Amino acid sequence: MRPVNLIPREERGGARRPLRGGPLAYIVLGCLLAALGGVTVLVVTNNQIADSKEEITTLNSQIAAAEAQAADSAAYTQFHQLTEQRVTTVANLADSRFDWERVMRELALILPADIWLTNLTASVKPGLADSSASGLRDAVPGPALQLNGCGDGQESVARFVSSLKEIEGVTRVGVQSSSLSGSAAEGGASSTATGSCEGGDFIAQFQLVVAFDAAPIPTTGSGSEAEVVAAPPTEAAPEGEG
Repeated sequence: MRPVNLIPREERGGARRPLRGGPLAYIVLGCLLAALGGVTVLVVTNNQIADSKEEITTLNSQIAAAEAQAADSAAYTQFHQLTEQRVTTVANLADSRFDWERVMRELALILPADIWLTNLTASVKPGLADSSASGLRDAVPGPALQLNGCGDGQESVARFVSSLKEIEGVTRVGVQSSSLSGSAAEGGASSTATGSCEGGDFIAQFQLVVAFDAAPIPTTGSGSEAEVVAAPPTEAAPEGEG
């Protein structure tokens, strides 16, 4: 005979029960997975935001430190700029000043015994000095000497003109006038500016302009830029002449 199991199928031990619930279980499982994914994304995003905030904080600290260092260095930068400006100013002043002391010393060395000056004027630009030789002086834009004096004849004046060219920096020597005392008086020449040349008709009275064209020209025109050398007292003609 064939054995028959009378125990209901659902109550039999070891038998696999069919799943109940249908698609609802899959929906719930999908929601759980979606929630897990959302939480994961949220955690990762929060971590990234925290890292970005920490990086921003670090950068702000570095910027603040750099600004503080720059502020500390600003004083040194300003001092360096001020130093450069002062050096430039001193150099410009040195270039624009003229060494009259050297010129006067060299003039004293080359001044011959048969020439004596009645007036000497030094100026750094035209219009700042005596106008007695303004024609030649105005033609010199830079420093120049205006010499008025007397000499033992025209040959002495000519030799003096040649000697003046030996002064360092002299580029040209102009003769405004040179005449014997007798002819100057006859021609009505004024002796106010040049001084009197006494001693005889052979004494030459001259006006010269010594130019230093290579010297720097001052940029301003104030009268304080003129350096005027006081005229020496008029010397009498050498004894025994005239």
